[in-house]
Amino acid sequence: MRRLIPFDCAGETLFGTLDEGMCEVGLLIVSGGNEIRMGAHRGMATLAQRLSHAGFPCFRFDRRGVGDSSGENRGFEHSREDIAAALREFRRQAPRLRRIVAFGNCDAATALALFHGDLGIDALVLANPWIVETGDDALPPPAAIRARYLERLRDPGAWLRLLRGGVDLRKAWRGIRRLTAERGAGDALGTRFADALATSAAPVTILLAERDNTARAFSAAWGRLADRGLRARIALRRLPSASHSFAPPADKAWLEQQIIAALESAAR
Repeated sequence: MRRLIPFDCAGETLFGTLDEGMCEVGLLIVSGGNEIRMGAHRGMATLAQRLSHAGFPCFRFDRRGVGDSSGENRGFEHSREDIAAALREFRRQAPRLRRIVAFGNCDAATALALFHGDLGIDALVLANPWIVETGDDALPPPAAIRARYLERLRDPGAWLRLLRGGVDLRKAWRGIRRLTAERGAGDALGTRFADALATSAAPVTILLAERDNTARAFSAAWGRLADRGLRARIALRRLPSASHSFAPPADKAWLEQQIIAALESAAR
């Protein structure tokens, strides 16, 4: 059964959706960006329904200022209270719960990493974590720019387009400047992400759609971040896909398998 549930967060009203299940381990789904709890292509609603049919209760919600929820949308870095309120309501609505696994994609994954430590979350599944400091232009992360340039260098057609004047040289130059500038740039968000996980006892699984730009940026930083005591205790799994939201049917099936594995492990 699926139920719509309003609940309080710092004087505002949030709306969540509970897909019920009989298991004592449940999944909290945190939406990324300004995405509503349904998810891109109804992906999170479908995931919750399928997991519920497998017996796992699932709770999704809109944070303040997003979707049906009231209040001001202040972004993922100010979502701790929203996540905490959703956890309280999940436990209240599903009193059989013994353990909770939390799943988030993109900056929702980052928010969970940053804030989970004192919220009573038992395990994390983090997809395509966002660790790029926001710039003042619309260019992709440097790792994605590098990957795209390498693809073009291997493509004879790209060289032909360049010779015929079919390449936007101003945009290309902006990309090169971004790469040069980022060599010395700080990575404060990535460091905070790694430090939060390094001080946590919760099992963590990181999922990457390896041709997605956000995942590419994370992969580029992972070697450095993993050296902060994370390499041996975090499961890193890659899918050869460019879909940030795991939209194709095969991607959805893979994502579901990874989350079920985390839920079953938490149940032991």
